[in-house]
Amino acid sequence: MTKLEIVKQIARETGVETAVVSVVAESFMKEIRAAQIRKENVYLRGFGTFLIKHRKEKTARNITKNTTIKIPAHDIPAFKPSPAFQRLLEKK
Repeated sequence: MTKLEIVKQIARETGVETAVVSVVAESFMKEIRAAQIRKENVYLRGFGTFLIKHRKEKTARNITKNTTIKIPAHDIPAFKPSPAFQRLLEKK
């Protein structure tokens, strides 16, 4: 499902104009991105958590050149669904 499909579905279900729903959805995503950039987790009760995971520095191998490379420590965004959300997925 794409963002456009989500916006259209919400507009149909709520009766709010598509343009307004689109602005709200964009603002929502913008705020989540901004929080993640500030290294803050975003908790949405009943849905899940957008969190930052820290990866330690590690050594890896480039098998095509048969060399060792170092991957520096870095942070990655992640999503963890809430227990209620997970139960809904398990029913399907």
